[in-house]
Amino acid sequence: MAMAEEMQSPLVLGAMMFGTTVDEQTSFALLDRFVERGGVWIDTADCYAFWASDSGRGGDSERLLGRWLAARPGVRDRVRIATKVGAEPIEPGSAPLRREGLSPKAVRAAFAGSLDRMGIDHVDLLWLHQEDRSTPIEQTVEALAGLPADRFGVSNHPTWLVERGRAHARAIGTRPFDALQLNATYLRPRPGTLPPGVVHRFGVLSDEQADYAAEHRMDLWAYTPLLSGAYDNPAKPIPEVYDHPGTTTRLKALDEVAAEAEATRGQVVLAWLLSRGIRPMLGGSKLGQLDSALDGVALKLSDDQLRRLTSADHSPWADPYAHP
Repeated sequence: MAMAEEMQSPLVLGAMMFGTTVDEQTSFALLDRFVERGGVWIDTADCYAFWASDSGRGGDSERLLGRWLAARPGVRDRVRIATKVGAEPIEPGSAPLRREGLSPKAVRAAFAGSLDRMGIDHVDLLWLHQEDRSTPIEQTVEALAGLPADRFGVSNHPTWLVERGRAHARAIGTRPFDALQLNATYLRPRPGTLPPGVVHRFGVLSDEQADYAAEHRMDLWAYTPLLSGAYDNPAKPIPEVYDHPGTTTRLKALDEVAAEAEATRGQVVLAWLLSRGIRPMLGGSKLGQLDSALDGVALKLSDDQLRRLTSADHSPWADPYAHP
């Protein structure tokens, strides 16, 4: 039986490095702790993590999740699984120029492989990992219609392409995309730049994407919300793409609210994202990181604290996630 709604944590556990740089024992411990503390959503992809695997191919994360699910009878009823297709290299070393893409044949084959590796018969959410201009989105949508997935979402796509896909799904009577997964955090990168780890030109949540999601009541998921630990780890400087005056004022507000809430910067960032209607994703490798993030999404900030965080840089785009 699924857990009661009030016990569920909104945090998503990102399993990207499970089975490669995060070993099996540690991965199992993280997954177990996540479920113990009310975690529900686990996110992976068929291509994870090809750049860190000995074979140069993805699939290690999904295989590890399959072993964990098999070793924990009944846990499948307590978690929701999301995976992605479209970014696996055609052969080792061919990324990013040669990847499997989103043709109907590729989507069906990739998804069948994902189900087999995880030992499950369906997923709760299937993502299109990144856009594929060589395949009309209508063909991809038609291929999705016959797959055993409860919901469909898109990651790293421009808004116009998302809308085109949703319109076609409605026209043929199938379920349209209802979720977006993009990079988002409290700080804003300089225009024309991409944060480290974001390799897709439409990968950073924009004002337009946020407004589109709010208008159509689509879920928003945020990857790398904690800047890989840079908010709280002095050994990890905040990336250079955030070096502008708006960051100075935002960090000042963040420090003030964190002190008032007796929380870390990262915990406040997670709480702020949730207040914007954005579900944060954690890809850490230590139990302490996971516990801190779970505490962060449970943190309740006052209306005044949220207002100060949002309006800190006094820019016309200070609140990109709010719906007018």
